[in-house]
Amino acid sequence: MSDRHFAHWPTHLPRHLTIPATHLYRNVEVSALRYPSKPVYVFYDTPLSYAQFQDHSERLAGHLQQVCGVKKGDRVLLYFQNSPQFALAYYAILRADAVVVPVNPMNLTAELEHYVSDAGARVIICSQDLYPNVRPLLQAGLHAAGRNALGPGLRHAVVGTYSDYATQPTDLTVPPFVAAPRDIPAEPGVVGWTDALQANHRPGPITAGPDDLAVMPYTSGTTGHPKGCMHTHRSVMYNTVAGAQWLGTQQDTVHLAVLPWFHVTGMQNGMNGTIFVGGTSVILPRWDRDAASLCIGRYKVTGTQMISTMVVDLLSNPRLAEYDLTSILRLSGGGAAMPEAIAAKLKSLVGIDYLEGYGMSETMAPTHINPPERPKKQCLGIPIFDVDARVVDPATFTELPPGEVGEILVCGPQVMQGYWNKPEATADSFVQIDGKRFLRTGDLARTDEDGYFFMVDRLKRMINASGFKVWPAEVEAMLYQHPAIQEACVIAARDPRRGETVKAVVVLKPDHKGQVTEQDIVEWAHGHMAAYKSPRIVEFVDALPRSGTGKIQWRELQEKEARG
Repeated sequence: MSDRHFAHWPTHLPRHLTIPATHLYRNVEVSALRYPSKPVYVFYDTPLSYAQFQDHSERLAGHLQQVCGVKKGDRVLLYFQNSPQFALAYYAILRADAVVVPVNPMNLTAELEHYVSDAGARVIICSQDLYPNVRPLLQAGLHAAGRNALGPGLRHAVVGTYSDYATQPTDLTVPPFVAAPRDIPAEPGVVGWTDALQANHRPGPITAGPDDLAVMPYTSGTTGHPKGCMHTHRSVMYNTVAGAQWLGTQQDTVHLAVLPWFHVTGMQNGMNGTIFVGGTSVILPRWDRDAASLCIGRYKVTGTQMISTMVVDLLSNPRLAEYDLTSILRLSGGGAAMPEAIAAKLKSLVGIDYLEGYGMSETMAPTHINPPERPKKQCLGIPIFDVDARVVDPATFTELPPGEVGEILVCGPQVMQGYWNKPEATADSFVQIDGKRFLRTGDLARTDEDGYFFMVDRLKRMINASGFKVWPAEVEAMLYQHPAIQEACVIAARDPRRGETVKAVVVLKPDHKGQVTEQDIVEWAHGHMAAYKSPRIVEFVDALPRSGTGKIQWRELQEKEARG
């Protein structure tokens, strides 16, 4: 491992991090003891105090244990948008010594069925707007139980209503699914959230330890069904503490939580990190640039995480001048590089740099973050505390010198145990080097002379054009310099002569539509990058497909191109 990056290590931070050797729920107990009346969350202007949070989560944990029969190590599905209930359910599952399985709220019944069967879950906690997707699986599980009580499938659903935690008057635009009144169906296996709390069941003592499973986020990967990443209390605690320390998060931090909590980036920073330090999070379940801007000014938000597309939208708001964003001291994110022009606009408007980082579901969020005092643009940052990260030749695992492109390998305390019930996939994802167990990320990067890491692309995404390797992310970064391009996604297209050729799927800025042709973009690209990587085909679209976390779904476009 190179130690070049230590020259730029954040001032006043140690290189090694000592974390609490405790169950994650202890973070709730400690913060509730210290700050009982302080809001842990604000949801459409309705606060929820730390004392209330501990009380509600314990009562829900009691219901899970005493009514649903949840035992230590059982997997419980969590199927909510960002809300106080997401966090309450998350910590209730942990308090019951069970394992949280967060599910993307965009998933429908067929996708949800994989989580139920793969995780062996019998209990789900969900919102009433998503319950229709759950109903067929719960009915099937109860039917199977009639034949075989020990058989697989769902047995219990705790169904919550967002408006129960948004009771104060507000001038914010409240989405209909949040404003909807309580309407819990009276069906077998279903218990309303408020009924579960009113029963006032209390959980037994905590028996799980730091090396027991705590959270199992699923990762889509590149092939087949999503796989569960097994994380212990220790690995989740590690990045909960590491992220807070690196970014200087403390008890008077006010965080705007707009990244989805089912995904590890939002989960760790917007939810777990806030609870650990005793801060406050202002929650928005859906991205809304006006609501976000209003909340920043109203609650004097000091920090937030946004993916680059959110920042683009925030700063392109024609009403931006009406809002006070001056309280923001830190804006961080990852997932896709921030376009240079947007980073410059952010700096001029608010006086801060966009702080990029890098991590995966397999590492419970960050392994790399830019040093706050010396960030670099469009850069993953440097390895954080106790992380050994290397760029290696994917075939030989030999570490490569600065400037050469290879696969990122990471070894650190936040790396998962492996994939749930997937020993072969686990074995394929790890490699032993120098007596250490490294995770193969499948991401291609290079380092610079200072030891900073720069993403090049996904190993599986490379385009082979006449034997030349083309990394789509590199081409996309160039395309963003065109004044007419709002967004771009580069994919491979079949070519009888080259085998594969480069195609760009482009969203134009509204004021450039009808003014620029596809051929104009092709010719511009040819003049701005090497011929082998320049897009030969350009297709204009109104919007690019996105995941639940807002990332552009390049695979969907690639598969559509392959079919076409």
